[in-house]
Amino acid sequence: MHHLLNLPSTFSKPKKSDSHVSITIPQENNGFRINQTILTNLVAKKDLQTLQKLGGVDGVAHCLETNLDSGIKGSAEDMTRRQVAFGSNTHGKKQLVKSFSYFVGKAFRHHTIMILLGCAALSLGIDIKEHGGAFKECWYEGGSISLAVFVLVAFSAIVNYWQNRQLDKIFRISNNIRIDVIRRGQQQQISIFDVVVGDIVYLKMGDKIPADGLFLDGYSLQVDKSSMFEERNHVEVNLRRNPFLVSSAKVINGFARMLVTSVGTNTTYCQMMNLINRDEKEKSPLQKRIKKLAWSIRTVTDLVLVVLLVNDYFTSNTCNGKRNKDNDPLNAIKGMVAATAIIISTASPEGLLFVVKLTLTFAVKRMMVDKLLVRTPSACETMHSITTICTNKTGTLTLNQMKVKNFWLGQKPMDEVACSSSISPHVVDLILQGVALNTMEGSYKGSSRLMGSEFFGNSMEKALLSWAALELKMHMEKMKQNYSILFVETFNSRKKRSGVLIKNKDANTDVLHIHWKGAAEMILAMCSSYYDSSGNTKDMNEEERMKYELIINEMAASGLCCVAFAYTRVSQEDGEDLNEKKKLKEEKLTLLGLAGVEDPCRPEVKEAVELCHCAGVKIKMITGDNVCTARAIAIECGILQSGDEDKEGAIVEGEVFRNYTLQEMMEKVDNICVLARSSPSDKLLMVQCLKLKGQVVAVSGINDSRVLKEAHVGLSLGIQGTAFAKESSDIVILDDNFATVAMALRWGRCIYGNIQKFIQFQLTITVSTLVINLLATISTSADYLTAAQTLRVNMITGMLGALALATEQPTSDLMEKPPVGPIERLITNIMWRNLLAQALYQIGVLLLLQCRGASIFGPTKAIHNILIFNTFNLCQIFNIFNVRKLEKKNVFKEVHNNWKFLVIVGIMILLQVLMVEFLRQFANTEKSNWKGLVHTEKLNWVNWGTCVAIAAVSWPIGMIVKCIPIPQLRSL
Repeated sequence: MHHLLNLPSTFSKPKKSDSHVSITIPQENNGFRINQTILTNLVAKKDLQTLQKLGGVDGVAHCLETNLDSGIKGSAEDMTRRQVAFGSNTHGKKQLVKSFSYFVGKAFRHHTIMILLGCAALSLGIDIKEHGGAFKECWYEGGSISLAVFVLVAFSAIVNYWQNRQLDKIFRISNNIRIDVIRRGQQQQISIFDVVVGDIVYLKMGDKIPADGLFLDGYSLQVDKSSMFEERNHVEVNLRRNPFLVSSAKVINGFARMLVTSVGTNTTYCQMMNLINRDEKEKSPLQKRIKKLAWSIRTVTDLVLVVLLVNDYFTSNTCNGKRNKDNDPLNAIKGMVAATAIIISTASPEGLLFVVKLTLTFAVKRMMVDKLLVRTPSACETMHSITTICTNKTGTLTLNQMKVKNFWLGQKPMDEVACSSSISPHVVDLILQGVALNTMEGSYKGSSRLMGSEFFGNSMEKALLSWAALELKMHMEKMKQNYSILFVETFNSRKKRSGVLIKNKDANTDVLHIHWKGAAEMILAMCSSYYDSSGNTKDMNEEERMKYELIINEMAASGLCCVAFAYTRVSQEDGEDLNEKKKLKEEKLTLLGLAGVEDPCRPEVKEAVELCHCAGVKIKMITGDNVCTARAIAIECGILQSGDEDKEGAIVEGEVFRNYTLQEMMEKVDNICVLARSSPSDKLLMVQCLKLKGQVVAVSGINDSRVLKEAHVGLSLGIQGTAFAKESSDIVILDDNFATVAMALRWGRCIYGNIQKFIQFQLTITVSTLVINLLATISTSADYLTAAQTLRVNMITGMLGALALATEQPTSDLMEKPPVGPIERLITNIMWRNLLAQALYQIGVLLLLQCRGASIFGPTKAIHNILIFNTFNLCQIFNIFNVRKLEKKNVFKEVHNNWKFLVIVGIMILLQVLMVEFLRQFANTEKSNWKGLVHTEKLNWVNWGTCVAIAAVSWPIGMIVKCIPIPQLRSL
């Protein structure tokens, strides 16, 4: 952005006017002649009277030791001094990071953990009474339950703490916006956190105002304060009536420079936010579905618990019952405690919600490697249901490396090398005016050797400025020095053009120039004449206009973006009238030339689009380019496939679309592949129509905050995207690449699949455990699995199984299926088939071992109990391989690529061996054995081989049941 006022290069104290009234300013503020209280109240109260007393904006700058041309000194000493005096620009939001002890305490306060601890205490107390205080021999069951609870709490706290740190990291990265400032006479980009009071900040359309401040200079500046107020609040900012700018407001039109007066917690926005308490604990749609599923499971298990408790009560009062021991009521209480512990440890609803959090935490961290910054973790869950992706063109489908490919003057193409010598000097000068002065971007002397200037900003402006400097020998600094800018109509996506009113400082004339630049067909419609290559002006009759339209269409058909330049002359009096009306002349212009700007497609985008099509996801390109350019790009990217470009309704202009009736929109929106010459309102309208049609929509955008919020998943661009677009989005595409959007889709399906895998895995354990214990109760035999053993299965196998399945990464076969609808149930018929087969096998094995195990294998009673527990746990470890692939028979495919999965399974096996071989007291919890010495028998190699062989049968069973065809009907 260029300097907008020609201010003196040397700093001078502002002069007092007759109306100037002095005020007392404290001198003890680190040497500055103004303090923070005055600065804060100045903007918060919009105090024009105090501002006038201070000498206006110039006076405030003088007090802050800011040069209005070169900015602050910016040295380390100067920065430290300003931060000490006025604070740093750290946001006043509540700290996201919580201590580890906070999550430990939160876990212990959970009702499930408290019930389990109560069960452990009761069990320990009853056993101590039974054994006469022989603590050494009776602490195993109560102690093992307590140990299991401790591990559960620790694991939960670690995962929650980890996720909390991840969210804090994401918050810092996503809010680390780059701001344009001027320091030591050089324009540079800094982090928003490095902005200090006294800085001069450049603002343009789409920017988020980084701090409170005062308007210095600029044109057509309008800001939206909806971040502070619920309704949309558009305010015009100018030097005379309203020079006040507040932090977090959005620039919706124009551009300007501002003087920073308050940062961080001293800003109006932060002080307002401190008064607001926000509840951000709402669960995501998937979490709500999982909670509903979990409570359905809990209902069933509660019925089982009632059966167990009633059975324990009656058997304790039956004289001849097997489980009645001298009618001791302690046995009944202990049986009830054991039943309660089994049910709670088996079917806790919080376990499934915890797995969602664990899976998302793993995924969010790994998605950063794939250039995906997740701002809203629940958006990852939604990505699996996406049916339509609405994407912009520039930078996403293309490389955003624009270059002027050709230039037309009159109706003749100009060679890029000989361009400057082919055009009359007068026309060259007019073109240079239109390029250099009708732009929002600035330049400054830097390291670039390109005509001594370095250009930055959006790619279109950089391409045009670089072309003019290289081919037309433009000197940017000289252009700024020779001309004064009187008024600017800034570019926006609705008008597709920008205009500027300028005056030559050196010419002794009252003639002013108006320059327009923008979409070629729109500028052409405003012209009544044109320049030829010799500098002659010719009338634009219908025949000539058609020739120009043909040139524009030919360039557009080649995938070039066509930009037209036009100008007209007005008198000083007419210019002042236009400036007063805030509107430039738009008719009877003279066309200067046409530029064809090339922006090559990304080489990988076609493959990514094809991948989305194979996944059943429609891609719609929404662009501001004309129909011909949009068609060429869409065909090259694969959005328009062979034959689609001629299909009626495949390519529609934004104006045509918005003029449809609602019924017509609903009928045609599905068939639209390209929306050309569109505005943000057209994009919003399309997203709303798609949602009404039942589509799940993801949208990528640069400056479309409303559209990003409206979509199910908003995808902002990390490089081109504005601050408000990123703040409104759910996921930031860090490299702006559409291939990364496709990767986000793959990650969404992977996360959903991993959650489904764990549900199948956990339900297999739940069904097996409940049925086994229910059968044991009905048969009035000893428990096949005690409470302590059940807890250990969930502690070792359940938690580590969840961890292992959370490490599964996206695979190519995820994109071979259609999207899962948002109303589809979590447990599919395929999952029911798989888990029931495994559960029935495990139940049958345990029944066989309990009833015939001693006669078949001949172990002692103690070894027999350990054998049952060991076999059951190994079945779960082997089954974890089965759930890796819910439909594929080869469950070992690509398992070698996931070393984390293999390591975690190895840890599960190691812990099981340690539990059985070295912590046999925990594996054997039979009451009758606790009165004597601890058993010293170990499982021999034959026993271990038997356990492993029985568990390994789950693999062929898994392969066989997957051959059974299952109808794809909705399930639970």
